Amino acid sequence: MLSKIETIKSEVAKVVVGQEKMIDGLLIGLLCEGHILIEGIPGLAKTTTVNALAKSLGLDFKRVQFTPDLLPSDILGAEIYDPQKNAFKIKHGPVFTNLLLADEINRAPAKVQSALLEVMQERQVTIGEESFALDKPFFVMATQNPVEQEGVYQLPEAQLDRFMLKLVVGYNTKEEELEIARRIANGEAQEIRAVADKEELAAMKAQVKAIHIDREVEGYMIELVAATRDPAAYGLEEIAEYIQFGASPRVSIDMFKAVKAMAFLRGKDFVTPVDVAYVAKELMRHRIVLSYEAEAEGITTDELIAKILAAVPIP
Repeated sequence: MLSKIETIKSEVAKVVVGQEKMIDGLLIGLLCEGHILIEGIPGLAKTTTVNALAKSLGLDFKRVQFTPDLLPSDILGAEIYDPQKNAFKIKHGPVFTNLLLADEINRAPAKVQSALLEVMQERQVTIGEESFALDKPFFVMATQNPVEQEGVYQLPEAQLDRFMLKLVVGYNTKEEELEIARRIANGEAQEIRAVADKEELAAMKAQVKAIHIDREVEGYMIELVAATRDPAAYGLEEIAEYIQFGASPRVSIDMFKAVKAMAFLRGKDFVTPVDVAYVAKELMRHRIVLSYEAEAEGITTDELIAKILAAVPIP
């Protein structure tokens, strides 16, 4: 199945240059049925990458541009009156898909966030008095712009915790940017083929679940999560004042899933501490609540996670 993963990546590479960490993160989300939050400034191919991945897997894909005037019915659907039949009918919204791209999710108001929360957690939609189960697979890939602060809403902690990974996308290298500019200037856009289907994706998921994790590595992952809640117990008294709340139990659950997917992407049938370190920041950076002291001093969750990775003994 590894060759299938490489084939999918090569299809995405037709329109996306570089950004391997983002592509790996999206594939981990697909293999683990986890939602992904992508943060980065405009123009870094976030939307393009998600679109390309959906096409390469033959998945149904819909995109919603979130704005401050968005209503829950705009994404969920609504009851519509049909005058010819003198009855109400259900009109499904864009969440009825396999892969939903929630673009600039932090621009949506609280009611929309609440509606999306049910969809992400329960994978079902309630319209009027009826509930509808969504087709499988269903994933939310959300993007947010960290630069603009006008007209944006802070995502609630409960919703952030529903995202398996938070991917922070940076600039391409100079060589990659040169390749991007050449492709666009020369009109070298290539059509993306569907190189896998839902059945093959399900088979890959089954292989991921079968990947082995040693007890020592399992213990190592639990220690990493525990260190975010009680840093002083791991000799990290200097960062204890910067953490208001540590990672939730969902992090432990998601970590056990994500490291298996990471090992699978690397063509292995067992998990190593390297796989854990590769995804640790993406798993925890949005689930650690910083204290006032940390924000005042400009301390980031990534810096704290790096110190925890350095302090917890590797098996």
